[in-house]
Amino acid sequence: MCDQTFVAATFGPCDNCTTASPLMNIYIKNEAINYCSFCVEVMACQGLQKGESLANLKRECESLKKKLEEERGKLNDVELHQVAEKVEVVGALSIKTRRVLKGHGNKVLCMDWCKDKRRLVSSSQDGKVIVWDGFTLNKEHGMTMPTTWVMACAYAPSGCAVACGGLDNKCSVIPLSLDSNENLAAKKKTVAMHTNYISGCTFTNSDMQLLSSSGDGTCALWDVESGQLLQSFHGHTADVLSLDLAPSETGNTFVSGGCDKKANVWDMRSGQNIQSFECHESDINCVKYYPSGDAFASASDDATCRFFDLRADREVAVFQKDSIIFGASTVDFSLSGRLLFAGYNDYTMNVWDVLKGNRVSILFGHENRISRVRVSPDGTALCSASWDNTLRIWA
Repeated sequence: MCDQTFVAATFGPCDNCTTASPLMNIYIKNEAINYCSFCVEVMACQGLQKGESLANLKRECESLKKKLEEERGKLNDVELHQVAEKVEVVGALSIKTRRVLKGHGNKVLCMDWCKDKRRLVSSSQDGKVIVWDGFTLNKEHGMTMPTTWVMACAYAPSGCAVACGGLDNKCSVIPLSLDSNENLAAKKKTVAMHTNYISGCTFTNSDMQLLSSSGDGTCALWDVESGQLLQSFHGHTADVLSLDLAPSETGNTFVSGGCDKKANVWDMRSGQNIQSFECHESDINCVKYYPSGDAFASASDDATCRFFDLRADREVAVFQKDSIIFGASTVDFSLSGRLLFAGYNDYTMNVWDVLKGNRVSILFGHENRISRVRVSPDGTALCSASWDNTLRIWA
């Protein structure tokens, strides 16, 4: 997202030639090194065979990409909306704002539901992380972080802790207590450390492991207890803006999207990039798995949301209208997977019929761009976070 992307240009001595210059942070065999652009170019050329050049290799790479697209195209026998022609149309929706959560002093950047379907956590540009009771609107906990722009937050599966991170390049885990007067910030534990801002975080299926995505172009899996890096994921060529864990309890995959316009699917055990999709024309701001885990959706600054089937290894639907000219910042599915809720930078939320590909409703209420949309675990409510400093619960 243009207004939410930060470029951290490191300046200092190159690890190779020691010349003081702007540095590129790259990873070789999971080891971070800081090289100047000249040394990166030299390093890239060192492994070339006789008669090879970078230009030749780039051409060969593009040629292989085209062949791959051709092979994918051969499997493209029918469109999703054609298969769904005989499916009944979604009836009229009566979704309204039921609660407005006020308390943040600046843009709300992220939120997440607790598994108990009642509590939620939000993080903001004001440096605060707040735990809310969605029924009573009470603020159960409020924590001040050492940085503004707390861009990511997540509830632990047990409901006993929250994780958050942002411009301090760290992701911290904070255990929650029944005592509302206790100083939770003092119990905060730093788990993840990146070389650029934290853009997203989520617990795996236990409180013991945490996944993070960062502006340094990587994702990482961490052990919460020891803070040890368990696996790192390199494949994006620009900031990673979002990630989402596969919904099945035994799922060992997650999907990430970023400023390189790519959505990558990763194997958490091996660290390998097992599938990659490059269909958007601008930054991918959000990715979200379909409830079955066989597909995922993405939201982009190109004003479209796209739907990818992992089994077909291709994009199967595009959700767009000529009248929508603002970027999509966030997406989430209804519990059944029939509806896709998408938040946009024009302050609205569009509801799409996933099967038929048409828009079934528009939700108005926020007074600034919507940064996050999340359906509650039981599917009965929807929460949206916005740059208007509020969160809204819809049902």
